[in-house]
Amino acid sequence: MVELKTPAELELMREAGKVVAAALAATKQAAAPGVSLRELDTIAAEVIAARGAKSSFLHYHPHFAPTPFPGVICASVNDMVVHGIPNDYELQEGDLVSIDCGAHVAGFHGDSAISFTIGEPTEADAALIEVTLEALNAGIAAARVGNRLGDVSNAVGKIGRAKGYGLLAHHGGHGVGRKMHEEPHVPNEGKAGRGLKLKPGLVIAIEPMFIAGGRDAYVTEPDGWGLRSCDRTRAAHWEHTIAITPNGPVVLTAP
Repeated sequence: MVELKTPAELELMREAGKVVAAALAATKQAAAPGVSLRELDTIAAEVIAARGAKSSFLHYHPHFAPTPFPGVICASVNDMVVHGIPNDYELQEGDLVSIDCGAHVAGFHGDSAISFTIGEPTEADAALIEVTLEALNAGIAAARVGNRLGDVSNAVGKIGRAKGYGLLAHHGGHGVGRKMHEEPHVPNEGKAGRGLKLKPGLVIAIEPMFIAGGRDAYVTEPDGWGLRSCDRTRAAHWEHTIAITPNGPVVLTAP
């Protein structure tokens, strides 16, 4: 069931969003050659705790996963598209890193993701990161009262397809609220003018995940969480939690 949020609930979600933004900023600042993904996870955990919030990811156990998630961030490097478990891998110059983070305040969640490189990006990596962010912003711009969910999905997907990128199969954005994942599912591709009509109080996470090689397929890691591109080409992931309001979309996870 799709649940619309009150203005007071949106305020709480904005507080959660600020925590997530701070955690992402701290992990990006700390990311450097020789720093492990586990160290980045610790930094994010400290930021979340210092702000009086709790992690949305730690111990999260959806039906598809064999075990609860063991970190407060998803740390996905190079061909890992999403859901990478933060481990002892030490970052190297040239790595493309995607960090996804969620936190909740007074029972309401925020969810966001960023992508960046360690050191100067290659031209291909810079383009992949930029286009994925462009698709996120296009999806946000379409998230307006009176539009439909298909308008958001179409805005995201057509940008990725135009550049020849793959869109991670069976994955996309989602509703956010008292749970990190709520209805509706927000595909990264769709037909404009179709689907759920967007109303004030609806909160959704929009999250394009683009794969450089152009294929949508993926391979699941033995841990049951991480998803790698099937052709081992690199991927980028951007995400914001968005509130639909009468005055236009509001990015709840903005810094």
